[in-house]
Amino acid sequence: MDYRRLGRTDLTVSSICLGTMTWGTQNTEAEGHEQMDYALEQGVNFFDTAEMYPTPYESALRGRTEEIIGSWFKSRGTRDRVIVATKSLGPGEKFSDVRGGPRFTKRQLHQAVDESLQRLQTDVIDLYQLHWPERPTNCFGKLGFDWPADDGDWTSVEETLEALQDLIDAGKIRHAGLSNETAWGTMRFLTHAEAGRGPRVVSVQNPYSLLNRSFEAGLGEVAVREDCGLLAYAPIAAGVLTGKYLHGAQPEGARLTLYPQNSRYRKEQGLKAVEAYVELAERHGLDPAQMAIAYVLSRPFTTSAIIGATKMSQLESNIAAKDLRLSDQVLEELEEIHKVYTYPCP
Repeated sequence: MDYRRLGRTDLTVSSICLGTMTWGTQNTEAEGHEQMDYALEQGVNFFDTAEMYPTPYESALRGRTEEIIGSWFKSRGTRDRVIVATKSLGPGEKFSDVRGGPRFTKRQLHQAVDESLQRLQTDVIDLYQLHWPERPTNCFGKLGFDWPADDGDWTSVEETLEALQDLIDAGKIRHAGLSNETAWGTMRFLTHAEAGRGPRVVSVQNPYSLLNRSFEAGLGEVAVREDCGLLAYAPIAAGVLTGKYLHGAQPEGARLTLYPQNSRYRKEQGLKAVEAYVELAERHGLDPAQMAIAYVLSRPFTTSAIIGATKMSQLESNIAAKDLRLSDQVLEELEEIHKVYTYPCP
């Protein structure tokens, strides 16, 4: 396993991070424990979760994934071997039952952290992330930015950073990170931190895959120059880059079969790109999913790729991508496909 420094901290995290968002719906507690056992054996020391998991979001299940991780920590005695990351909910109409509507204020962040600590059965969270911006911006499938008629009442970066610093000072979190963030937002957090308003964010957790390389456009340079690396989620685009959904296929029990509303990665141009990527992988004797993960790991701005699985066979294959190094020929051919299908699924 390759280990990489998390921001400018003294922590080194595995290049493969175990994602957990299916635990509590598609996966049982026992299956979540089995996945964590295996991942740890393979050298994965980095687990990512969120207070809203499992997904898709259901109010009655909020926090269940954190509880599964917490019960594993307690039963296995493994807390000191894992760097655990979780996230605070951003705003959204369907989350109005959470703290009266989630925001990144001091009061709400303190409450959210306390609740996550209890569910995780730990005294400290290693990396605490803001799940998505409170302000209106172009995340979740949008490349272009339409200035909103009403910019809304959003918590200032300064207040949020001060709250995160309070939580660090209280020993409840070690480091702070961002998620689904833009270059502007990331630089605002970094600039205010340099001015002494709070902790320096150490990472940005955004989507990044062969179907969505938008991170490169502005955030790639920020990540490298500011040591604020990418935690890449959906590196195989919700399983689409395996090729299993091609030609209208709907595999039984697969995530996008169960939740067809999550169509972000099944746009027409995206599926054409997948055909090209799968053909390339097969021609070079590669597993398409492993090739996709290896590509993400080869980027200079990537700290870790977050993989998730509902079956152990998927998990084993995805973790094995850590040992794959793509040849110059394969990388060149990947770029040629990207020129034809650029950002097909942002």
